[in-house]
Amino acid sequence: MIMLTKRNNSPPRGGSTCLEGRNRPRSRHWRGRLFRCGPGGRAVLPAWLAGLALMAGQSAGAGDWPSFRGSPELLGVAADPLPEKPALLWTFKTGGPVKSTAAIVAGRVYVGSDDGHLYALSLADGRKLWAFKTDGPIESSPLVAEGRVFFGGSDAFVYALEAASGRLAWKFETGDKILGAPNRVKSPAGDATWVLVGSYDFKLYCLDAATGRTNWVYETGNYINGSPAAAQGRTVFGGCDAILHVISLADGRKLKEIEAGAYVAGSAALEGDRAYFGHYGNEFQCVDLERGEKVWTFKDRNFPFFASPAVTADRVIFGGRDKRLHCVNKADGRPLWAFATRGKVDSSPVVAGDKVVLGSDDGRVYLVSLAEGRELWSYEVGESVTASPAVADGRLVIGGEDGVVYCFGERGR
Repeated sequence: MIMLTKRNNSPPRGGSTCLEGRNRPRSRHWRGRLFRCGPGGRAVLPAWLAGLALMAGQSAGAGDWPSFRGSPELLGVAADPLPEKPALLWTFKTGGPVKSTAAIVAGRVYVGSDDGHLYALSLADGRKLWAFKTDGPIESSPLVAEGRVFFGGSDAFVYALEAASGRLAWKFETGDKILGAPNRVKSPAGDATWVLVGSYDFKLYCLDAATGRTNWVYETGNYINGSPAAAQGRTVFGGCDAILHVISLADGRKLKEIEAGAYVAGSAALEGDRAYFGHYGNEFQCVDLERGEKVWTFKDRNFPFFASPAVTADRVIFGGRDKRLHCVNKADGRPLWAFATRGKVDSSPVVAGDKVVLGSDDGRVYLVSLAEGRELWSYEVGESVTASPAVADGRLVIGGEDGVVYCFGERGR
């Protein structure tokens, strides 16, 4: 049995065994089942209607970082550049390791901690605005949409909080822990926002952002650890069943299943008809979603790829457990450069202008040039950095396993 634990080839947001659930029966997707209020926690609070006008002012702007990887396609590209030598502007200490990637919207930072809290902080100075307590560690990265903050918990719940106050709007119970980040899409009619989230109960859920009711649920053959990418009427995600799933957003119908060849513990990035992702079989792949075929495969050494990629106009950048950040040609997977750190790179890189920012298991945050992979700056945290960067308004926010949230940027801005 291959154990996926924190220090032994673990998923970046998880610590369970992909093979634990391999003998569970796999069923076809099912949809249209609504989980209504009840003692099991699938509750919709009546007060959500009263707060809707207030929350409408909390939607993400063009320069914000509202979710894991910054966009529904999970491309990992920021709208704002970073200074070449960022200064430490503030820190915020939580009560446990921070593996959750922050969301930054309207001057606020939202981030989870293993101490079981989801925190809202001021981007200007790191001051705590509010904190919401759950019944377990929070590794899931929050999503900010429609004036609410959505995230999953190790207690198996999907939470929706009012971004302004941290008050619970609703929560929805799944069958197991949730480590991956939620994503958001518009309903087919364009009149509602839907939230997509995967669980270790093998299911991908599509929930109504306003009420928490299910639109559809798709069941896979094993754990879903990453975040589902969404674009062009479909969502794409991998799992511990070693399959890249391509699902219709309208009704949860299976469009394709593409054999990945090994467990997919991270998240894929989507651009056009292509998906980019790494897996436990020591390969990084580009696949054509229409044809269901591999376009190219990158393999360097015998180490897994768990970090999600950043995708630009001509490059794909991703970290590996070989302690390197790789940059390859997007068209054919040809290597362009590799940047060596002193530890595993489970932190998913972000492209900010002509720079790439990432964390490493060596306890450092790095800034390297996009053109050639040259180190421009680094900051030593001291403990592993498995959370991914969030970049907005010229600032970098990232958490460490020392339990601290760090904010870097240009001093005096």
